Amino acid sequence: MAEDRQVKVKLTMLMLLLALCLLSHGVGNVCCSTVPENSTDMLALIDFKAVTTDPLGSLSSWNTSIHYCNWSGVTCNQKNHGRVTALKLYNQGLSGPISPSVGNLTFLHTLDLSTNQFSGQIPHFNNLQKMQILNLSYNSLDGVIPDTLTNCSNLKELHLYHNLLNGEIPREIGLLEKLVFFALNNNNLTGTIPPTLGNITHIEEFYLQENQLEGTIPGELGHFSNISMLALGGNNLSGTIPASLFNLSLLQEIDLGTNQLRGSLPSNMGDRLSNLEMLYLGQNWLEGHIPDSLGNASMLQHIVLQTNNFTGPIPSSFGKLSSLIRLDLGLNMLEAKDSEIWEFLHALENCSALQVLAVSNNQMQGVIPNSVGNLSSTLQYLILGGNKLSGTIPPNIGKLSGLVKLTLDESSLTGSIDGWLGDLKNLQYLNLRKNNLSGPIPPVIDNLKGLLELYLDNNKFDGPIPQNLGNLQTLLKLDLSYNNLQGNIPPEVGNLKQLFNIHLSANMLSGEIPDSFGQCLALADIQMDQNMLTGSIPAYLGNFTSLSVLNLSHNSLSGTIPTNLGDLSLLDELDLSYNHLHGQIPTNGVFKNATAISLEENQGLCGGVGDLRLPPCPTGSQKNSSKYYLIKILIPVFGFMSLLVLICFLLLKKKSPRRKNLESTSLGGYDFLKVSYNDLAQATNSFSESNLVGKGIYGTVYRGTIKKSKFQVAVKVFNLEMRGAGRSFMAECEALGSIRHRNLLPIITACSTVDNAFKALVYEFMPNGNLDSWIHQKGDGKAAKRLGLTQTISIAANIADALDYLHHDCGRPTVHCDLKPSNVLLDEDMNALLGDFGIARFYADSRLTPPGSISSIGVKGTIGYIAPEYAQGGHPSISGDSYSFGIVLLEMMTGKRPTDPMFMDGLNLVNFVERNFPHQIYNVIDPQLQEECQDLAQNKMVPENVVHQCLASLLQVALCCAHSLPSERGNMKETASNIHEIKTSHLGWKLKK
Repeated sequence: MAEDRQVKVKLTMLMLLLALCLLSHGVGNVCCSTVPENSTDMLALIDFKAVTTDPLGSLSSWNTSIHYCNWSGVTCNQKNHGRVTALKLYNQGLSGPISPSVGNLTFLHTLDLSTNQFSGQIPHFNNLQKMQILNLSYNSLDGVIPDTLTNCSNLKELHLYHNLLNGEIPREIGLLEKLVFFALNNNNLTGTIPPTLGNITHIEEFYLQENQLEGTIPGELGHFSNISMLALGGNNLSGTIPASLFNLSLLQEIDLGTNQLRGSLPSNMGDRLSNLEMLYLGQNWLEGHIPDSLGNASMLQHIVLQTNNFTGPIPSSFGKLSSLIRLDLGLNMLEAKDSEIWEFLHALENCSALQVLAVSNNQMQGVIPNSVGNLSSTLQYLILGGNKLSGTIPPNIGKLSGLVKLTLDESSLTGSIDGWLGDLKNLQYLNLRKNNLSGPIPPVIDNLKGLLELYLDNNKFDGPIPQNLGNLQTLLKLDLSYNNLQGNIPPEVGNLKQLFNIHLSANMLSGEIPDSFGQCLALADIQMDQNMLTGSIPAYLGNFTSLSVLNLSHNSLSGTIPTNLGDLSLLDELDLSYNHLHGQIPTNGVFKNATAISLEENQGLCGGVGDLRLPPCPTGSQKNSSKYYLIKILIPVFGFMSLLVLICFLLLKKKSPRRKNLESTSLGGYDFLKVSYNDLAQATNSFSESNLVGKGIYGTVYRGTIKKSKFQVAVKVFNLEMRGAGRSFMAECEALGSIRHRNLLPIITACSTVDNAFKALVYEFMPNGNLDSWIHQKGDGKAAKRLGLTQTISIAANIADALDYLHHDCGRPTVHCDLKPSNVLLDEDMNALLGDFGIARFYADSRLTPPGSISSIGVKGTIGYIAPEYAQGGHPSISGDSYSFGIVLLEMMTGKRPTDPMFMDGLNLVNFVERNFPHQIYNVIDPQLQEECQDLAQNKMVPENVVHQCLASLLQVALCCAHSLPSERGNMKETASNIHEIKTSHLGWKLKK
């Protein structure tokens, strides 16, 4: 149909043209003798219009009532008989393919179709020898770059950037020797940079950044003697920077950042590149000292060398750069150990245009000099965090009144912040987290009227939360957690109507959650756990439609759970544990998923979904509530005593004839289903091979259905001939009978015959199998079902929460001792549950043995996942579980087992990742996870830099846990908090979309 329409349009226009010629015969303004020449151009334009979608009517003038030379965007040269010389349709909202007929405009010297929505491939422009400027940028063109572009032998400017072009750069482009502008950046180009491009010796601007190019930078690019702009950043280029590039004396801007470049910079670099204004070499593997000679490149405005391996001091010669605007040296190994080496800061006082100073995450030590306050009043970003800073924050920092962002986090700073904070009235971002700062949060904080994000967590601040914090009405994120704050949450917090996150965890806050808090309707993340809050859970929380995380655990809240919390469709993490709540648990929304909520240690709760295994709520007036609560208290005590009696009875009756009808009993005070040996045999089809799920060291797991309950179950039958199996059975009974958590695999019951010839544990069956099957290829050759980024983060958070509970919140710290992917089960909603407690140890007992001593029992576990100190005979510890968690998280992200054959000769999973962290993490990320991340970025669901930061943050958490020294590992409470922060950040971006 479209082709028929095009043919009709062409014929109609041609007939009208001929008619026009006949009617005007003898009239001077139109000459029929020119029709044969000009009709080619007009028909080419008609072809172009026929296949172009024009929603804005930009081509409405393209009709026969107007001569085509007067059509919108068309330019003709009357000296050449009215031939079209330029077609400029920039930003006209046009879409569709580019008609190949454009190639018939043989006198065309400029074609500009940029900033539209053209798609498809670039046509072959074989006949456009006169073309000088081709601009197709900012479209959606795909396919390869046609090598026939070389027929455009007079081409001076080639603009193909910001498209979807793929394939390799044609080496033939090197034949376009007249090119002065060459831009293919922001596409999907692969392969290497052709050395033949070095033949374009007249080039002035050369852009290939943000592609997928690899290999080395050709030394032939050093032939660009006229070049002023060279951009190759955002690729996968490797090797060293060719020495020839440092001879390009006219170079004003060089961007080689975000590659895999190695080596050092020449000491005379600044002398050779004396015209340099912008230097971008960040996110590579460059090393050595930063050349002092850069201070001689007097026109330098931007120096970005962050995320490399540079060492030594920061050159004081930078103080000579009077035009310097940005100095970013973060994430290196630069040093400042004494006042002499801090001299660079004093030197920078001469840089009157300085706006950004970033030296975070280096090896800077000691006290921040008071001279920091003498830096330029134009300074907007001061980023010094992640160093080894000590002492107090100098009061002179308050002189930097232009500051928009100040980060001094993750150091050892002490003292108060009231001497300077109120002077920084333009601050939008303040991060002082993870220091030793103390004193009250000063009331002058309300001077920061434009503040967007405030992070004061993990310090020693005390006193009340200031009421005038409520004056910061632009605030989006507030984190005051892990301090010593006291008193009530001020009602003025309700004025923070833009607030997205509020973290007040682990303080000593008391009183009720104020009613005014209900005005903060934008909240997505509320964490107020580990305080002394009282009163009821406000019903208005059910109005927070963006809420995804709500943690009010470890307080003294009472009353019932508001039913409208179940109406929050985005709420996927709810922790109300360790309070005094009572009444019926809702069954809608998040409450349908037992693994997404934590309600333990609330003695008065009842009902809810079956997976919670709570008693039904009493009905009728005859139910006396006090009697009901008394029973709730007595049952656990009686159940535990019954278990002890049962164990003694079994030991006494060891020589009695075998009976296969001993039913299960209550463990740890929880009511468990009663089943016999016959019930389990019937459920598993007599433990047949067809029901086999898997085998472990101590037993075999079968799938089955218990008729009396219609539960789908997993039955773990212990191989009692294996030494230690009986002890493993008792360890799991003891552990799972006394601990309950949403991310621990719930036990349904246990079964043991009187003669001890049969022992089994019965769990819920997890329909999505174990984590191992989602990471690795199955034995039958079938590919693994891969996890997405969101699932990876959520599963990591689930496992971390489970270990945090075991280590810190279950009364008696418990060490799992055998964390690995096959021991992590996934329910129907892909929530992770930690199982297999066969060798779990109670840490309270293990501490009787000095750390590092030899265990008389011997530490079991799985090679590759057990902590290094265990191999030396070290005693089980919670830091050993942290190590195992780090390995599991690395395995999830890399897709490689710690026992992979590639790990030999000193290489292991941890140092494999360390060698590529943080600069080249895509070298280690599992290809399928990498592909999903690229899709997120390309579909603009999440910005590429946010995806990269998310992956890097997860790897950083994993590496911290998997440190070889136990004392250097993060504990699981901190680890869980960090992962939830990553999860919230990632989810926040997806919500914005």
